[in-house]
Amino acid sequence: MPLSEKARIEIYLPDHLAPAYQELLAALDQELTYTFGGCTIVRGLDGSYLSRDGLKIRDRINIIYTDAPFSFETNLSALSRYAGQLRDAAYEALDEEADEEAVLVVVSQVFHAE
Repeated sequence: MPLSEKARIEIYLPDHLAPAYQELLAALDQELTYTFGGCTIVRGLDGSYLSRDGLKIRDRINIIYTDAPFSFETNLSALSRYAGQLRDAAYEALDEEADEEAVLVVVSQVFHAE
């Protein structure tokens, strides 16, 4: 079975009830669905991170992702720009509610069985 290369775009967002976070998740859902034909949202994941003070902080996150129907390596420059635009839009949407590390945008290479 042949494999086809794709570029996966993932956005990690804090799972907050504040309207700005819910509106951002809805906007990203619409953006990824209309741009790439669909997306998946995984809600309410548990995680943790170390604060600047070295304390372990429990965190709940949502992940929204899509697989773009083109090659990761061939389109790395365009993917990099798009990821930066998504991150900038997320921080603008959250305005001052988010801290510096609240949103993570990841782009990786994946392969689908055809």
